[in-house]
Amino acid sequence: MKASSISMALPRSLVWLFATASGLSVANVYFAQPLLDALARDFGISHAAIGGVVTATQIGCALALLLLVPLGDRMDRRHLMAVQLLALVAALVAVGMAQSAPALMTGMLAVGLLGTAMTQGLIAYAASAAPPQSQGQVVGAAQGGVFIGLLLARVFAGGVSDLAGWRGVYLCAAVLMLAIALPLWRRLPPLAATPNTMRYPRLIASMLTLLRQERVLQVRGLLALLMFAAFNVFWSALVLPLSAPPYGFSHTTIGAFGLVGVVGALAAARAGQWADRGHAQRASAAALVVLLLAWWPLSLMQRSLWALVIGIVLLDLGGQALHVTNQSLIFRTRPEAHSRLVGLYMLFYAIGSGLGAISTTLTYARAGWQGVCLLGAAISLMALLLWWTTRGQAPAPASHRIHDSA
Repeated sequence: MKASSISMALPRSLVWLFATASGLSVANVYFAQPLLDALARDFGISHAAIGGVVTATQIGCALALLLLVPLGDRMDRRHLMAVQLLALVAALVAVGMAQSAPALMTGMLAVGLLGTAMTQGLIAYAASAAPPQSQGQVVGAAQGGVFIGLLLARVFAGGVSDLAGWRGVYLCAAVLMLAIALPLWRRLPPLAATPNTMRYPRLIASMLTLLRQERVLQVRGLLALLMFAAFNVFWSALVLPLSAPPYGFSHTTIGAFGLVGVVGALAAARAGQWADRGHAQRASAAALVVLLLAWWPLSLMQRSLWALVIGIVLLDLGGQALHVTNQSLIFRTRPEAHSRLVGLYMLFYAIGSGLGAISTTLTYARAGWQGVCLLGAAISLMALLLWWTTRGQAPAPASHRIHDSA
């Protein structure tokens, strides 16, 4: 694998910068989840249809993964990051100033498009800059930043919306993205690899070839689709019962439940190290079992909020561990195609997240919280069964520094 001009381990400060910037970028995509009731009220959208706001964002994610993220294999990634960051700031301002439902949906699509391009571009950047022996660890750290950013997005959105309304959330986010721009421009390392000279249409078309040829990508992508569908089934529906009687919690309180998930996310960040040491299959199995078990305490939320807290920790622990392990395995297949690989993998994620968001609001409207938990458990069980049936079908290439199959 060709690495950056930093031939040894990346400086800790640079790893932290990758994690911080990735977390800030991805947070923009998830601010809407704890604000769905406020958005429904302001724009006259029903509870059954408000999940479409999240789905619009996920459509933007899918477009980014197909059309923007692959550019990292062809262009100078540092300059690409700068352009995308400024465009993301403009999209956040547009959402904050939206005056109609169509304008809101368009702005959300743009935020999903550019927030995802930034986030996944940074993950691919980190993987390419890291030396092979610590690639999983660096990707795990950066992905840990993504996961924590995803969780804290709900806390940030809830707190700011209680103080300045939901519009203030997106305007503050624009300021935060501008604040991270200068450190990124100064610290992102130059990569030694020569940019791909493939023309853009051929570059995009090559993604289909990668998807067809890479069994690891196929299996891990399907696992990601199911895992993120289950994840969004929970988070997209949580605001609805907690904002209604008997709880009637504020957005700040609802968003604060995301804080407990940080415990699970931090613990699961070590999954990249386990993959580096050859334990990817064991980590995957443990993660999927934990993801399935999480739905039992989550289903007891109406009896005890402590059960909700335990369920969130388990859900985030299982989801993060699986996600980091997936990416660690995928990045080892084609070092010259990191951006396209992460784009394809995260396309599965975007599809799963969008399906989870729209299906959970419909399920909640018809079957309540218990219906949501049954839906999430069923999807998690499907993921576990998929892993079980494919665990021995895709041996890792000889160049891998792991001993497990995909």
